[in-house]
Amino acid sequence: MDWNVPNILTWMRIVMIPLFVGVFYLPDEQMSPYWRDFSAMLIFVLAAVTDWFDGYLARKWDQTSAFGAFLDPVADKLMVAAALIVLVEFDRVGAVIALIIIGREIAISALREWMASIGQGKGVAVAMIGKLKTAAQMVAIPFLLFYRPVLGIDTVWLGSMLMVVAAILTLVSMAYYLKAAWPQIRAQ
Repeated sequence: MDWNVPNILTWMRIVMIPLFVGVFYLPDEQMSPYWRDFSAMLIFVLAAVTDWFDGYLARKWDQTSAFGAFLDPVADKLMVAAALIVLVEFDRVGAVIALIIIGREIAISALREWMASIGQGKGVAVAMIGKLKTAAQMVAIPFLLFYRPVLGIDTVWLGSMLMVVAAILTLVSMAYYLKAAWPQIRAQ
């Protein structure tokens, strides 16, 4: 593995996961609910920013690697799954929505891995529908982590609506990727 800045940022995201989850389980005497929610939201946003930044730097500095291309989406999926599980635990997201999103991530990751193993990885490359799904969930999750109005904006309602949109886009994008892979699935 190359120890370059993009890969270090990816590893930092993975290390942030237990910190992110741990914040929610601190006793109220150590951290008030307001600061707990704010801290978890801040850690998640920092992870999201490093996700964008490590990809940008890898391309700009020509430091892309096979290991980085593997680890980056794993780090993203682990952080989103951790956030969704915490949000379900604290009754801020329904379990069905979390299962749809996490299940799709596992299924499509497996599909991409299989397609790559038969030399057809480009057939299930990231599409715009997947990017829209990611955008919706990456905005919804911080709103639902903070779980309070901000500047008069009802972030609970907005986060909940965006999470429903993300779940719908999750199903649509899964259908899109399965359709793209269907000729190879049938051939096998």
